[in-house]
Amino acid sequence: MKNTPNPAQVWRPGERQPPFSPEAENAVLGSILVDPSVFATALEYLKPDDFFLPAHQQIMAGLLRLFDAQAPIDVVALIETLRNAGELDAVGGPAYLTNLMSFAESSASIDHYAKIVRDKAAVRRMIVLASTVVSEGYSAEMEPDEFLDRAEARLMEASGARVTGTILSLGEVVTSAVARIEEARAAGDHRIGISTGMRNLDRIVLGMQKTDLLILAARPSMGKTSFALTLALNAASQGAKTLFVSLEMSSEQLAGRLLSAKSGLESMRMRTGELNDSNMLQLKRARAALAELPLYIDDSPRMSVLELRAKARRMRQANNLDLIMVDYLQLIDPTDSKVPREQQISEISRSLKAMAKELSIPVVALSQLSRAPEARKGDERRPILSDLRESGAIEQDADVVMFLYRPEYYSLKDKKEIKEEEKNLLEVIVAKHRNGPVGTARLTFFLKTMSILDRMEVDSDG
Repeated sequence: MKNTPNPAQVWRPGERQPPFSPEAENAVLGSILVDPSVFATALEYLKPDDFFLPAHQQIMAGLLRLFDAQAPIDVVALIETLRNAGELDAVGGPAYLTNLMSFAESSASIDHYAKIVRDKAAVRRMIVLASTVVSEGYSAEMEPDEFLDRAEARLMEASGARVTGTILSLGEVVTSAVARIEEARAAGDHRIGISTGMRNLDRIVLGMQKTDLLILAARPSMGKTSFALTLALNAASQGAKTLFVSLEMSSEQLAGRLLSAKSGLESMRMRTGELNDSNMLQLKRARAALAELPLYIDDSPRMSVLELRAKARRMRQANNLDLIMVDYLQLIDPTDSKVPREQQISEISRSLKAMAKELSIPVVALSQLSRAPEARKGDERRPILSDLRESGAIEQDADVVMFLYRPEYYSLKDKKEIKEEEKNLLEVIVAKHRNGPVGTARLTFFLKTMSILDRMEVDSDG
């Protein structure tokens, strides 16, 4: 949390000691050094300043550097990285690190001890912030309502310092979504990789291939999320275990779109419950079909690249993860919020590519475009690589860059007559393909049901 002193740094001998568990901190760090496979689990719960002892904070930060560099995580590598950072003596030297290994617990216990460390850290943050609130109450003159609002905001900031999300199976999500739809109704209101499910597109990109970073970018209202969900649904239908990370939309909203696309029912009618008995039968059949698919949704409101990599690595180890979709790149928390935005996006882009390589799976990341296409006229509004927002590193890191373009949208915007060939047309412009051709795949996008299907023709530039 910004501008909040770490309790370990403000506490002095003789003062009342903030709550912490040396046993849990030792167990977490020792277990990681003995069994590096548990580090991904620990990372889901902890960051360096969750540890109370400054030495443990430095050790955790050193482990993070090794993890981010994809280097071996062991006591020898840790000693070296701490020595290079000039921190080895400060943490107690090699002897202290070696001794930590004697506190290692079984890998099954890492969740338990990591939660203890995290919970103690949350209490310490609240103690520090509560003290700040008391000081403000004495030193500042403000209205009671304003003082209460500031106090609540500070405590919420402390309790929410570590946001964790729950990964739900698609079966759980769509079953819950159908239950809510029923309530609304009752109330009256040629490929190499994983196929995209669209032959026109597969002919160009050859499927979603292992270790590839695929960027899907578009201006608003072009159908980015619908297209990404279609890719995820088609991949899962082939048996590919797929994780859809949504930093923008809730799992319920995504489930509604999937149910609409699968059932053929208009999404607006589903939201209002305007469905007859036949419609409900369609809906339940769609739910049953979707519930069987190996598609998982994580709608955590915030996530860093390191947290995403930790979750993906853990899921890969447990379930043999085949594909990750991220909606969208610019919403991922940067490692360092103080550096320029372009540098933040570059770091996120590089990390996504590193994750694809490390896990040997395709990673599809949605991205925003700059407003440049809106300043152009007519067909010149079709996106080009220089329109990628905030960083040229996205283009550099990506193996495939795809843009979405709907001519019908701009004809309506310009109040022009819609040509017959423009109706429901979605162009997928493959502007970069590191290992293959570029070109444009023409698809059909049914807005009312959020469904995307093949069209008859495809253009390719070789």
